[in-house]
Amino acid sequence: MTHPIGIDFGGSGIKAAPVDLSVGDFAEDRQRIDTPQPSTPDAVADVMAELVSAFPDATGPIGVTIPGVVRSGVVHSAANIDKGWIGTDADALLTERLGRDVHVVNDADAAGVAELRYGAAKGRSGLVILTTLGTGIGSAILYDGVLVPNSELGHLEIDGQVAEKRAAASIKTNEGLSWKDWAERLTRYYRTLEKLFSPDLFVVGGGVSKDADHFLPLIEVDTEMIPATLRNRAGIIGAAVITTE
Repeated sequence: MTHPIGIDFGGSGIKAAPVDLSVGDFAEDRQRIDTPQPSTPDAVADVMAELVSAFPDATGPIGVTIPGVVRSGVVHSAANIDKGWIGTDADALLTERLGRDVHVVNDADAAGVAELRYGAAKGRSGLVILTTLGTGIGSAILYDGVLVPNSELGHLEIDGQVAEKRAAASIKTNEGLSWKDWAERLTRYYRTLEKLFSPDLFVVGGGVSKDADHFLPLIEVDTEMIPATLRNRAGIIGAAVITTE
């Protein structure tokens, strides 16, 4: 059985692995290469081609996460990558460069799809909002198992500030916040999401989700809130899933 390849393109690293969709996990060990600087479309495409060449037996389609808004394969924002991506038809560029079908998707949306299919949101109906707490705050809106793409809820303005500039995991590190102080900021953020969307479930992802016991119980919201289970594998797995949909 051939496996699709998922590629997770981030501001600091590009990671790839074939994915066994029957179990929702990597079929081979993940490979990683530092994101080129500047991270122009052509430079990143070259790195992705190198990563794909490491998996000669994985001949299926390729899914790629992009840290930006993606509509019909075209990138429309680039907060943490080279601005040359804006307006780029990434589906077409990468399909040509990698020599097989490529589908690109917003990175948080990919994580949301992975958690829906295999992780914390599996079997959950109603409105699920996944957030990824990292350098910024990514989001995925899932309703009755269907992705509503490009929500970008980390860019909401709350109390005169962009939410991710006050409550992302990177802000906790940069400002030396305690878990309690950070949880107070997250409470303000998630209460705002509650008012806007009245979700049935929050799934909290990103690398910091491994420390969920330190901060999730301190966030004071009415909505059920649980940690993501796939953590930093979610982007690759979700990108691979989307190639089949």
